[in-house]
Amino acid sequence: MTFLKPKRNMKIKSIYIIGLMVFLGVQLFGQSEKKLVREGNNRYEEGNFQEAEIEYRKALSEKPDYHKGKFNLGDAMYSQENYEESGKIYTELGEISKSPNVKSGSWYNLGNSLMQQQKYQESIEAYKKALRVNPDDQDAKYNLEYARQMLNEQQQQQQNQDQNQDEENKDQEQDQKDQEQQEDQNKDQQDQNQEQDQKDQKDQQQEQDQGDQQQPQQISNEDAQRMLDALKNDEKKTLQELQEQKAKAAKTKKSEIDW
Repeated sequence: MTFLKPKRNMKIKSIYIIGLMVFLGVQLFGQSEKKLVREGNNRYEEGNFQEAEIEYRKALSEKPDYHKGKFNLGDAMYSQENYEESGKIYTELGEISKSPNVKSGSWYNLGNSLMQQQKYQESIEAYKKALRVNPDDQDAKYNLEYARQMLNEQQQQQQNQDQNQDEENKDQEQDQKDQEQQEDQNKDQQDQNQEQDQKDQKDQQQEQDQGDQQQPQQISNEDAQRMLDALKNDEKKTLQELQEQKAKAAKTKKSEIDW
């Protein structure tokens, strides 16, 4: 079994219409779209998927409800990795087709298209629909289990990513908290340093003021000479007063002597 290879060449029962003229007209009309589908199949087998798409679209322009042409168009889009477009085609066929083969094949190929888009939960549902129509489809069973496995791995990976993201967020929050705490400590240290600087400046100013008060006042030479002269004059005056007092005392004592 080739995994995720779309089912192809579905057999569709023809509808026969009674009436000669109508039968001939339908036969000629039917040969046109069938021929275009066969030409598209040839291009598809050659690997020319874009050319195959063109032929299938031509067939559908001849007969829009030609399910075989539409089914194979879905294959061409799938092989061009246009999984979204192929998924739309398979979904439409799965819903409207009355043929069990077309219906089950459409749901199966829809599951493959969804798998390629990593839409594992949706692909699981598509494979289940295919198995409801054809319970014996071993490819659908295999792909269903594979899709479940991939979904489990996807969910586990998502959980790991979420856990890693949570841890990363916690680390970022802790780093932010540590940074804020460090900034607060730095600010407190700066405030303390600033207060100490201000105190040191204040102490220095007080010491300077005290020094200015204790420092003797400076006088000029002229003031010093005047003070010296004043002291000399005071000494002369004092000496003169003492001499006068002695002379007066001497006179007083002499007059008191009894001859």
